[in-house]
Amino acid sequence: MIVAEGLTKRYPGGTGVEDLSFTVRPGVVTGFLGPNGAGKSTTIRLMLGLTRGSGRTTFGGRTYAEVSGPLRTVGVLTDTAPAHPARTAAAHLRMVAAGGGLPARRVREVLATVGLESVARRPAGRFSLGMRQRLGLATALLGDPEYLLLDEPATGLDPEGMRWLRDLLRGLAGEGRTILVSSHLLAEMTSLAEDLVVIGAGRLVSAGPLEEFVRRHARAEVVVRVDDPGVLMVALARDGLHVRKEAAAELVVGTADTERVSAVAARAGVGVRELFVRHSGLEDAFLAATAATVRHRGELT
Repeated sequence: MIVAEGLTKRYPGGTGVEDLSFTVRPGVVTGFLGPNGAGKSTTIRLMLGLTRGSGRTTFGGRTYAEVSGPLRTVGVLTDTAPAHPARTAAAHLRMVAAGGGLPARRVREVLATVGLESVARRPAGRFSLGMRQRLGLATALLGDPEYLLLDEPATGLDPEGMRWLRDLLRGLAGEGRTILVSSHLLAEMTSLAEDLVVIGAGRLVSAGPLEEFVRRHARAEVVVRVDDPGVLMVALARDGLHVRKEAAAELVVGTADTERVSAVAARAGVGVRELFVRHSGLEDAFLAATAATVRHRGELT
């Protein structure tokens, strides 16, 4: 697995990352989330030794500097431009492969994997943002690595591309690889990740299964479907509960206490057709968990 211990980066004007520790387990995709300016990119650069700081990250017990044949061990996609604009995709990958002692056949294989075979001889400077992201992913995959660190890999991808990326990463995780994916696309992360590492203002907020994070931080409400919602709505309000109508016969109550809602309905003589607890989802959970750490918040008018 990947183990990050005590990662810290301080700047003259403040701290970018502070004593950050977490693990990334193999066989699943781990999402890496945080508000803008939380330190996600800085963390990834610290993990790779690309930024000076303190702390240590190991990949199967070895730091990135200690890994022999890093392209074969750790695949990386950062916000750095993946290729010189005048160099073709194939030429860029051949250069990287030669520098890493990789066979030339891997160039053809990864171009096919990321869907760039038809534009292999086109200069990277003529690529769209989504195509550049695919080329960056091809570079990360060139050495068939055991570990992947991907910083915003879905940037510029259209819906088809995002589905392709999701299937690709899930497939790689299914082979037992260890994958950390930074993203601000929460809806996509819900479909992609099993685990989450969440940071705010450079500090760890949460690390663990995505479902557990949502249960702990999301808003829980009781949804109740009845034949006479008007009567029940009044009764619930009199009992001190916040209630709103979502559909013709459906009320949403601001509590997770199903027994209380059921008891109010019974006293009001309203028959309940369906009653269950609903959690609001990853977006609300993320906003609630990181609210106190947001550094760049605009004012509502």
